[in-house]
Amino acid sequence: MEAYAGLDLHGDNVYCGISDENDKRLFEKRFPCDIETISKDLEPYRTCLKGVAVESTFNWYWLVDGLKERSFPVRLASPSGMEQYNGLKHGNDKSDSFFLAKMMRLGILPEGYIYPKEERAVRDLLRRRMRLVQIRSGRILSLEALWNRETGKELSSNAAKTLTEKDLEEALNDKHVRMSAKQMTEHVAFLDGQIKELEKLVLKQANLKAEFTGLLTVPGIGKILAMTIVMETGDIKRFPSPGDYASYCRTVNSELSSNGKKKGKGNTKNGNRYQAWAYVEAANFMVRHCPEAKAYFQRKMSRTLRVVAIKSLAAKIAKACYFIMRDGVAFDVKKMFG
Repeated sequence: MEAYAGLDLHGDNVYCGISDENDKRLFEKRFPCDIETISKDLEPYRTCLKGVAVESTFNWYWLVDGLKERSFPVRLASPSGMEQYNGLKHGNDKSDSFFLAKMMRLGILPEGYIYPKEERAVRDLLRRRMRLVQIRSGRILSLEALWNRETGKELSSNAAKTLTEKDLEEALNDKHVRMSAKQMTEHVAFLDGQIKELEKLVLKQANLKAEFTGLLTVPGIGKILAMTIVMETGDIKRFPSPGDYASYCRTVNSELSSNGKKKGKGNTKNGNRYQAWAYVEAANFMVRHCPEAKAYFQRKMSRTLRVVAIKSLAAKIAKACYFIMRDGVAFDVKKMFG
């Protein structure tokens, strides 16, 4: 007998459904979020279990790691690729769990990458850094807007980061406005400190990744961007081609067509949003530091919008980085731009 288990994971419970090769339901139960309890009830089916599908929700780490440590054939199911028949009148946790098991039995389960546990914390720390950078940028933009609104003068980002209390007192007469500006500058300084602290810790792991050095040869990619790209990529061999990798990085167009006519867009959010951010950042920096990239960008800009031109350059960088990480080679500007 062959058995297939589907685990519908929630924040405070897990619904388990197990069926055989004929879709006969063998077991169903709702568990608390406790790996010992779940593995104990799965144990009688261990010898015939062909797979245990866990839905990739926000809290899958503990469940997938626990099942792998106990040698269960766990597979991470990607929710974005699954949709039950939308004509169903009733759907619940039970039907969802058995649906996971059925898709796995049919060999059509859309799977996500189970990132190695030992490297996941560093990757997540880089994601935390990205979020802090975005928050800091928001605070700086708010400060620039306040300054322009109150003084009629523009304030550059670099100047905003170095404002002192004396500067605020001289430029802003109203004490309430000064308080608002003072808090913004304090937020920016605090976030700067947190970001530097994270970078210091993360970069200690940089030289442990062979791909890191190769990415540093790409104009516009510094240590933090290189580390972000490496950690978000994981095993580069899981991507069959540079096109697949660029798609994963959200740097390619999404389009649905029929009979040569555009019918709409596909899932534009399918892929890694952190990689999308990293390669767009790399493209913006490369335009500043690489003449060939600047010329390519300007040609694109003459025919389309700036955001599309940057995305096009980001796609080229992603494909170049694919070969750099896969083959262990340095960046070659002639191969990229001809």
